[in-house]
Amino acid sequence: MFGVTTPCIMRAKAILEAAGYEVIVFHATGNGGQAMESLIAEGVFVGVLDITTTELADELVGGILTAGPDRLTAAGKHRIPQVISVGALDMVNFGPRDTVPERFRDRKFYQHNPTVTLMRTTAEENRKLGEEIARKAAAATGPTTIILPLRGVSAIDRDGQPFDDAVARAALFDGLRSASQCVKLIELDAHINDTEFAAAAANQFLELLGAKKS
Repeated sequence: MFGVTTPCIMRAKAILEAAGYEVIVFHATGNGGQAMESLIAEGVFVGVLDITTTELADELVGGILTAGPDRLTAAGKHRIPQVISVGALDMVNFGPRDTVPERFRDRKFYQHNPTVTLMRTTAEENRKLGEEIARKAAAATGPTTIILPLRGVSAIDRDGQPFDDAVARAALFDGLRSASQCVKLIELDAHINDTEFAAAAANQFLELLGAKKS
């Protein structure tokens, strides 16, 4: 979970809890992603609903909330069912505005608060992120599904919001489509924080868990 994907995560959490599962939510702050990957490897979870993969953007571009290069690998290695999405891949995280590296000075920024500066990922960065997720998903040894919100990946990536960028989104989704021959790929004409998307992600997750039980 990240602030810009919270509505999605909370709705999905409620669906999973209603189905009888105990849900542990991790915050996509670098340390959160590392902790989750570690616990997945230890066999703590029966499945992973990985909605907010924003830490991959920080690792690729050079933000401060990276979880390292092994993010999004533990479930695949340990045959854990997983549903993957692209939450908050529209942004790279930095501290106060004056801490942003000079090489990024011409980029698009959103000042979340005095201590958090968000930088919009470019189309090229999004393409690379899509391809990275596709590679990691394709390498998974357990049940894996990718689900895409075609109308935006965060609260500030939608019509009228600061990071709305149809070209960048298209590049991200195109990169991910390379995984379609290896894993199930679901595309929804919805925003990531729409009730429809949260329900679809949670129900797909339940479907994977049910298939594993059978």
